[in-house]
Amino acid sequence: MSVDTVLHNAKVYTGNALVDAGIAIEGAKIVKIAKKTNLPAAGCKINLCGSLALPGLVDSHVHLRGQQLAYREDFRSGTSAAVAGGVTTVADMPNNQPLTMSAETLKDRMKAAERDIFVNVAFLSAFPANQREIGRIVRAGAVGFKLHLLQQLGGVNIDDRKALARAFETMRKSEVPIAVHAEDRATIEKVKKRMLEQGRRDIEAFLAAHSPEAEQEAIVRVAELAKVSGAQVHICHVSSAVGLKAFLAAKAAGRKLTCEVTPHHLLLTEKHLKRIGSLALAIPPLRTSKDVEYLWHALQKGQVDTIGSDHAPHSLEEKHIDSAWDVKPGIVGLETLLPLLLTEVHKGRLSIEQLVRLACERPVEVFHLQKRGRLDEGFFADITVVDHKREHRIDASKFYSKAKFSPFDGWKVKGKAVKTFVGGQLIMDETEILARPGSGRIIK
Repeated sequence: MSVDTVLHNAKVYTGNALVDAGIAIEGAKIVKIAKKTNLPAAGCKINLCGSLALPGLVDSHVHLRGQQLAYREDFRSGTSAAVAGGVTTVADMPNNQPLTMSAETLKDRMKAAERDIFVNVAFLSAFPANQREIGRIVRAGAVGFKLHLLQQLGGVNIDDRKALARAFETMRKSEVPIAVHAEDRATIEKVKKRMLEQGRRDIEAFLAAHSPEAEQEAIVRVAELAKVSGAQVHICHVSSAVGLKAFLAAKAAGRKLTCEVTPHHLLLTEKHLKRIGSLALAIPPLRTSKDVEYLWHALQKGQVDTIGSDHAPHSLEEKHIDSAWDVKPGIVGLETLLPLLLTEVHKGRLSIEQLVRLACERPVEVFHLQKRGRLDEGFFADITVVDHKREHRIDASKFYSKAKFSPFDGWKVKGKAVKTFVGGQLIMDETEILARPGSGRIIK
């Protein structure tokens, strides 16, 4: 037996442990993991020189932009950033121009993406106005639907509880998750109105409006909808202790809920926001050190399901605005996700097992992706090779992303993706992208 490629002399993460082994790849899939002497002959052999071979990261919260927002990011630059950061699969959010909210707009977006992507890309849709369209959108390939409780996104009135309940009931039948941005609009708008009347446009006013209580209220509301409908609900970027406690209480009561946290909510606080300014402004915003401590506490107890970057690129002009209300919120994260997490592994705050569970295996389970997120025979050969000892500084000016700024710019990190394989093909080697655009695939 001969295969296309054999990777050898590696520490392979398989079966929840790192083992000295190699990986045999035929076509797009792994056919064998074994000691070098038990690996088949291959047309191409690559010595990984003792590096870690991890499952390629699965980032289930990414805004690739493109189409009419290509000035912020496009499919080529966004998936270049992904592969450079060791991310082999991304889930693209629907708040684009045009908005992804029908089978037709979804198909158009897939067509626009397929010629430029370097990694696997799955797509979420916003809710259509006609709920009978949900089935068509799922059949067209959507892996989930996005519900934004802070702003109207799609055709379901977020202030109409009955309309939301009907949408959730339809989603239960569709068997794909609802990814929720959980901030209560009414709570935020009430405080924002008062702040604007006082002439307040500063970051502290923004923080007062986007309070932890607004997140808590939204999670309680969504949990009740999940209870009534039985729909699968995934709470995006939980940022506060009260928000996470509301999630955990609902889950303990039997709700079908999962949740995500982001590296910026785990590693930054409102003090960083006040010091860095609008470049660090996101929604939900950065919280207090006590909130950060509670997120870590829950993560280490296994109460958090996924870590996603919420990669949200904007132009510098959209970030450098005096009024906090007018700044485009979002932090760029595809190229910092893995090195930040590996650094926490070195600090002892995270284990390799937890990293793989949160950033590879669990996102695949939540969004029902197939044969990804693990290194095992029969799975796709999506592999991130890591030099876990390499120290370097994050340099946003060298990002593949069009958004060359980050609140983590200049941070010293330890651990770096040095090779990234997608579907058995070596796409990135030492930050250089080797493949042609379009080498990635659309996941439906």
